[in-house]
Amino acid sequence: EVVSTQSTGIKVDGTVRTDMCFPTGFMDVVSIAKTGEHFRMLFDVKGRLLIHRIKKEEAAYKLCNVKSVRTAAKGVPVITTHDGRTIRYPDPLIKMHDTVKGDIATNKAVDYIKFAPGNLAYITGGQNCGRIGIIT
Repeated sequence: EVVSTQSTGIKVDGTVRTDMCFPTGFMDVVSIAKTGEHFRMLFDVKGRLLIHRIKKEEAAYKLCNVKSVRTAAKGVPVITTHDGRTIRYPDPLIKMHDTVKGDIATNKAVDYIKFAPGNLAYITGGQNCGRIGIIT
C-alpha cells in the first residue's frame, strides 16, 4: 500500500515530513507510521545511500559524529554534530571526531565512543566510503 507524503505518516529523525523531496542523509532514521517500519540511511561500499531496516528500539537513537566542541553564550558547553544538531551540556570528555549516541526525541547525548586506536570506524567519505575498519 502506498503512503501519501501529504499525510503525517512519514517521519525523518522523529519529525513529520510532508515534502516528498526532503533530503535524508547518513544515519537518518526514516519511520513509516502506517506500516510500523523503521529504516536507517547508510552507505554501501560504492558510496551510495542505502536503506537498512531497523527495529523500533534502534529507531529511538542516532549515531552522530562530533564536528566541533565550543562554548556558547553564557559559558554553556556545546557540541555540533555531522548533521547540524547542537547538543548542550555534553559530557566534558567528548572531543572532536568522537561519536555520540544521541536520543532523537530529546536531542540529548546518551553515550559516546572515543575516536581512538582499536575502535571500529565507518568511512563516510572518499574512495573507501561505506567500508568499516579498525582505527590504527
